[in-house]
Amino acid sequence: MGLNDAVNYVLFNNPVSNSMWSMASHGARIVGLKPKAIAQTAVTHSSSAVQQVLPPLWKILGHNRYVLKLAGFSGAMAVILGAYGAHYHFIPNDDVKERDPKQIFEMTNRYHFIHSLALLAAPLARRPVLTATLMGLGMTLFCGSCYYVAFSNDRRVVKLTPMGGFLLIFGWLSFVL
Repeated sequence: MGLNDAVNYVLFNNPVSNSMWSMASHGARIVGLKPKAIAQTAVTHSSSAVQQVLPPLWKILGHNRYVLKLAGFSGAMAVILGAYGAHYHFIPNDDVKERDPKQIFEMTNRYHFIHSLALLAAPLARRPVLTATLMGLGMTLFCGSCYYVAFSNDRRVVKLTPMGGFLLIFGWLSFVL
């Protein structure tokens, strides 16, 4: 049994994949696609069938690739700031009413990572530009102001934090629209 035969069996000729292809074919018919052409291509050309049925992600995303670049940049910045914050000597605030700068930093970095990952899904939203804009601005205002407070103990920018939080909420809700 050669590699092509093994791939063909795993992808198309075993009982599980047969039922999965059948369900995919039924779903394709529902949305108006021609599943017979896809199935015939898949059976005759197992190595290229996957490429024809599932084109590369960048082709699917089209003009929304810039959102992936933004998400990648945001994720990289979260890692860089996380590493910086891990080695930064935070100066505790003497005022007991205020949070510890280290706690602010850890919460902010966690939110930054989560929303960077959420930004990866923005191209899948109905209005990807709106979703990416809301998420990007929300992260900038929310995480940016919190990072600033954590690193400087200067609380003049805390008025921006709730605005960033609302933008993040609206960014999540834009997936529903």
